[in-house]
Amino acid sequence: MAEFKTNVMRILEQKKIKYTPHEYAHGDEAVDGVTVAEICGQNPAQVFKTLVAQGASKKVYVFVIPVAMKLELKAAAKAVGEKSIAMVHVNEINALTGYIRGGCSPIGMKKRYTTTYHDSITEQETVMVSAGKIGYQVELSPDDLIKLTGGKTANIASEE
Repeated sequence: MAEFKTNVMRILEQKKIKYTPHEYAHGDEAVDGVTVAEICGQNPAQVFKTLVAQGASKKVYVFVIPVAMKLELKAAAKAVGEKSIAMVHVNEINALTGYIRGGCSPIGMKKRYTTTYHDSITEQETVMVSAGKIGYQVELSPDDLIKLTGGKTANIASEE
């Protein structure tokens, strides 16, 4: 049987970006990121979650932060030059990104949105993000990830 590959993995291979796939057991529901980090034997500071928000201008933004942190809406709005931002409702995530909650990756979304990473990402040797499907993660260099998504970094999150 062929090894399972997500679209995220195919994109990384197509762009010749080195990555390590990780798979974890899960039920029907998405598990929180800290649990994913524990299951995968990773430091939660290295495992990042992908959040989708909309600005007052109605533009969509992607924020990628460590799983143990929470997005600071004011700081995130400032980072993207918006007056305010609000999280996109879970029902809208698939239509905007092509992904479902718990399997949302900054790589390979339907459209290229402005993507901002928490600035701690640059302190990590490697980081893990969703591979675009619940139960799958990819580990890669933060520089490769930021470059691939055209992202920038800012202080957009705080400890939960």
